[in-house]
Amino acid sequence: MDRVALRGLKARGYHGVFPKEREEGQTFIVDLVLGLDTRPAAADDDLAKTVHYGIVAEEVVAVVEGEPVNLIETLAERIAQACLKHEGVDEVEVRVHKPDAPITVPFDDVTVTITRSRA
Repeated sequence: MDRVALRGLKARGYHGVFPKEREEGQTFIVDLVLGLDTRPAAADDDLAKTVHYGIVAEEVVAVVEGEPVNLIETLAERIAQACLKHEGVDEVEVRVHKPDAPITVPFDDVTVTITRSRA
């Protein structure tokens, strides 16, 4: 299986369990790795035979900016399901970063990573 990766998609969302997170929002960063067979697209040099990663990026940002959820695990699942709706995408790895998570000790980042497939 081939891979198409999108790294560092940024969007403002209102996800979290604390009222301040829901009221003020924060930046979430998403990394994706889409698993698909790119041979038909490469053979014909045809965008219609692969995934349009620009459209995927817009849809992922819309999910992050959309309906708030408590957990970034839930957000990652919604993103994965949006990616798997694209014909040809057989698998997706989603990593959601929450660099401004409400943690009381110094830290660099919080992430949740999931892998989902059509099977």
